[in-house]
Amino acid sequence: LPPSSYPLRADTSLNETLKLLPDELKANMKIKSVTPRPPRKPRLERAASLDEKNWRRWRRFRTSQESLTDPNETSSSNGSLQEASLSPPVRGRATPCSQCCEPNSLHSSPDASEASPMGKSRGSTSDLGKRASEISSAFGGLLRGKAFAGSKPRLSQIMPARPLPPMELNVASHTLRTANRIDSDFMDYRHYSQHKFGRVSSSLSDTRLHGNGMVYDNCSTDSMKSTFSLLTPIRSKDVRSRSYLEGSLLANGALLGAEELSRYFPDRNIGIFVATWNMQGQKELPLNLDDFLLPTDPDYAQDLYVIGVQEGCPDRREWEIRLQETLGPHYVMLYSAAHGVLYMSVFIRRDLIWFCSEVEYATVTTRIVSQIKTKGALGICFTFFGTSFLFITSHFTSGDSKVNERKLDYNKTIQALTLPKNVPDTNPYRSSSSDVTTRFDEVFWFGDFNFRLNKDRETVDSILSQNPETGVSKLLAYDQLTSEMSRGSIFKGFQEADIRFRPSYKFDIGKDSYDTTSKQRTPSYTDRVVFRSRYRDDIHAVKYSSCPVIKTSDHRPVFALFRVKVRPGRDNIPLAAGQFDRELYLIGIKRRITRDLQNRRVQKDQKSSSICSIS
Repeated sequence: LPPSSYPLRADTSLNETLKLLPDELKANMKIKSVTPRPPRKPRLERAASLDEKNWRRWRRFRTSQESLTDPNETSSSNGSLQEASLSPPVRGRATPCSQCCEPNSLHSSPDASEASPMGKSRGSTSDLGKRASEISSAFGGLLRGKAFAGSKPRLSQIMPARPLPPMELNVASHTLRTANRIDSDFMDYRHYSQHKFGRVSSSLSDTRLHGNGMVYDNCSTDSMKSTFSLLTPIRSKDVRSRSYLEGSLLANGALLGAEELSRYFPDRNIGIFVATWNMQGQKELPLNLDDFLLPTDPDYAQDLYVIGVQEGCPDRREWEIRLQETLGPHYVMLYSAAHGVLYMSVFIRRDLIWFCSEVEYATVTTRIVSQIKTKGALGICFTFFGTSFLFITSHFTSGDSKVNERKLDYNKTIQALTLPKNVPDTNPYRSSSSDVTTRFDEVFWFGDFNFRLNKDRETVDSILSQNPETGVSKLLAYDQLTSEMSRGSIFKGFQEADIRFRPSYKFDIGKDSYDTTSKQRTPSYTDRVVFRSRYRDDIHAVKYSSCPVIKTSDHRPVFALFRVKVRPGRDNIPLAAGQFDRELYLIGIKRRITRDLQNRRVQKDQKSSSICSIS
C-alpha cells in the first residue's frame, strides 16, 4: 500500500506525521481556483445570545479537530494547500521543521514524552484530544508559512484574487433589529438611538429589562426575542397576579412601583402641555389646531395634554372632537368636565392610561347672581404613578381696577374646591384643609385671570412698537399679577415662567391689531399659566408662549410646556382601569382619516388638472 493510505495512529510521533503530510498532499493534489463568493442574503431569524454564539464557535473548532484526525477527510483541504504550494518560494534558506515546530512538538510536552506506541494511553480519549490539538497547531504553523525539512518550499497563506466586499457584523437592518430592545448583547442600540431618535429617555426603555429583573436568564430572553414585535414581554406571574383595578401593596412588581416607572420613564420625567384660551363664546372653531396643540419648537409631542377654556363655544362636544382629531390615535381623552362655559379636557398617551388613578373634579362659582356660570373655577385631579396632580382653570372678575375682587375669587377657590375625594393624599402631613393647592404634589393653575397693565393705551402701544423683545420686559413692570404675586397676596408658592410674548388681549377678531373700537382697551396679559410643587425643582418650564395664528377670538391662546418629575407609588389607590372616552376616540379618528383622504384628492386633482390659454 502507498504510504498515504496508512491510517493515522494516535501513538505516532509528530515528526513522523509531519513527514507523511507532504507526500499525502502531493498524492491527492487538486488545483482549484479560489473565487470569493458574495455574502448571502440575511435571513430574518431569531438573534442568538452570547451562550449560543460561544457554543457554535466551540462546535466549529471541535469539528475542525475531528476532521484533522480523520484520514478520509484530509483530502478536502489538499487542493487549497497544493495551490498555495505553487506560489513563488520565499527568499532565504529554509529551516528544518524540527526547529520551526519545536514549540508545538510532542517532545516539548511532558505527557507526550511519557507516551509510547504500546503504552496504556492508546485508547484514551483525552490523549487523542491532546494529539489532535497538537496536530491542528502544527497545521496552523504550516499555513502561516513554516517550512518542511529539506529543500521543500514554504506554504504561503491563501489570499483571494480581489478584496472581499465589506460586511457588517450583523447584516440585519436597524429597523429589523427590534430584539435589541430587550437583548443586552447588542450594545449599539443606545448609540444608534441617540443619533436616530435623539431622546434616550423615552417611553421605549426596554433595555432596562435585564437590570430590573424583567428578564431572568438567557433562556427566557431567547424565548421572548422577536424580530417583528415591539411589544414588551409579559411575565407569566404578572398575568396571574396583576389587576388593573386593585394592585399589590408589595413594592416589588407593583403596577405603580419603581420598576414599572423606570421602564417607561428612565429619567422619571414626563412632558405636560397646559393651555388656556378664552374663546369669547364664538361658534366658529379654527380650521386647524396643529399650531396650537403641536407647536414645531419641541421635537416631540408631550405625554399629557390639559386644555382649559373660558367662555367656551356652545357645542362642547364638537370642541372635544376637534381636539381628538388633532392629537390623533396616539392619545385618548382621560377625562373632561365643565362648569357653565368653563371647559377642561385631559388627554394622555394611550399606553399610559393604566397608571392613572380615578379622576375627580370639583367646581366653584364666584358669581352666584348670574344664571350662566361664566366666572368661577373648575378643578380636575388624579394620581399618576406616585405623584398627585391638580389642574385648575379659572375665570376671574374682569375690569381694570378690580384687583381686590380677583384676589377674592382666588381665595374662595382654594377654600371651596373640595379635592381630593376618594384618592388618598400622597403626603397628608404637608396638606392644609384651607388650601386645596397644598394637598397635591404638582399644581397647575391657568385661565383668564383678567389682571391688566397699569398703563394707558398710548404708552403701551409705543413700547410695543419700539422693540417687541425688550418691550415685553418693560410692560411686565406695569403688570398687576406680577406685582401682587411678588407681595404674596395671591398665588402663594406659585411660579410663572418668563414671558417673552406679546399681550394676549385684546385683539380685533380675525386681525393682528389690538382693540380699535371706541373703548380702546389696553393690551394686557390676562391669560396666564402658573404652577407650584411640594418639592423643589420638580417642575421645569420648557416653553411659555402664545399662538398668534388663531384669530377667532379677542384672546390669543396661551400654552406652556413642562418637564415634571414623577415618583413611584403603591397600588393602594383606586385605579382608572384604562378608562377613556372611546366614542370620542372613534369619531375623532374617523374625521382625521376623512380629512386626509380629502387632502389627497385635492392634491391629485391639482396635479391632473391642466390650464389652457387661448391667444
